[in-house]
Amino acid sequence: MARCPDALVQRAATSRAKVTAIAGAGTGPALAAAKAGVESGLMDPLFIGSTGDIVAKAETIGWDLSDYGIVDAGSEEEAAAIAVDACRDGTASVLMKGLVHSDILLKAVLDRNKGLRTGNRLVHVFVLFPPGGGRPLAISDAAVNVAPDFETRKSATRKTVEILHRLGVQRPRIAFLSATEIPIASVPSSMEARAMRDWARAELPDAEFSGPLATDLALSTEAARIKNIQDDPVAGRADGIIVPDLLSGNALYKALVYVAGACAGGVVAGASVPILLTSRADPPEARLASLALAVMMAED
Repeated sequence: MARCPDALVQRAATSRAKVTAIAGAGTGPALAAAKAGVESGLMDPLFIGSTGDIVAKAETIGWDLSDYGIVDAGSEEEAAAIAVDACRDGTASVLMKGLVHSDILLKAVLDRNKGLRTGNRLVHVFVLFPPGGGRPLAISDAAVNVAPDFETRKSATRKTVEILHRLGVQRPRIAFLSATEIPIASVPSSMEARAMRDWARAELPDAEFSGPLATDLALSTEAARIKNIQDDPVAGRADGIIVPDLLSGNALYKALVYVAGACAGGVVAGASVPILLTSRADPPEARLASLALAVMMAED
C-alpha cells in the first residue's frame, strides 16, 4: 500500500489546522486518524460520541485528550446531529465519519432545516496517488451516487476539476468513461459520455475533456497510439475520470488500490463543509490523505 504523499500533507498544512467534527469518535481507527491529523498540523479535533469510549480508546494509543473538546452523545443519530450542528454554526470546518453509519450521517447532512445543504449535489471524489509517486488520478463518483444523472455528473466534473487545481494540476485532463471510444446507441454510457464532453468543453474552460474513453485509452499512451487517437487532448494522460455509475467507479478505484497499491484519499463535496466518509477498511495512510484533501477543500 502506498504512503500518503508528504507533498500532499505539506500543501494542506500551509493553512491553519481545521476544526474537524468527528461523529462517533469512540473507535480506534477514527482516533488514530485524528492523532495523525493533529501531529501533521491538519486537524483540531472535536470528538463526539460516548465520552467513556472515546477516552478509553485514546488511552490504548497513548493519547491524552484533556486539551481537546469532547461532546457526549448517546446514539449514532445524536452524534451525527451534534457534529452537523457544529459545522453549520461554524465551530467546525470539516465533518468526519467515525463509528456512525453513512446513511445516518448523510441524513443529518441533508436535513432541510438543520443540515448542511447548499443547493449543490453531493458528490464523492477519490484521488489516487501511485505507490512510486507521480501524478494523482481523481475518480468520481465511487461512493455516494449509485446512478448519477447528468446534473449530478456535471457537479462531479466541476468538483473533480477544482480538487485537481488545488493539487497543483493547472489544466486537468478529464475523461468521461465508457467501454468504447465511439458513441454507439447500444452502449448508453458512450452516448452520455459524448454529451458530457460537449457540455464540459463549452462550460469549463480551465480543463481539457474527452469522451467516451475506455479505461485503457484514458490511462495508457500506448493504447492511444495503437488506436491512433494521439491527437486527443486527454487520451493516455487523464488526470481525472468521471464514471457513469457507482459500480464502475467503485471497481476502478478498488482495483487501483488493491492491485496497483495506490493510496486513495476521498472527500464528499457539495455540502457547506467537506465530508469524510471513511471506511473501517481504510488504512491510516488513506485516512490521512482524505483529511488532507478535506483541509484543502475547506480553505475558502
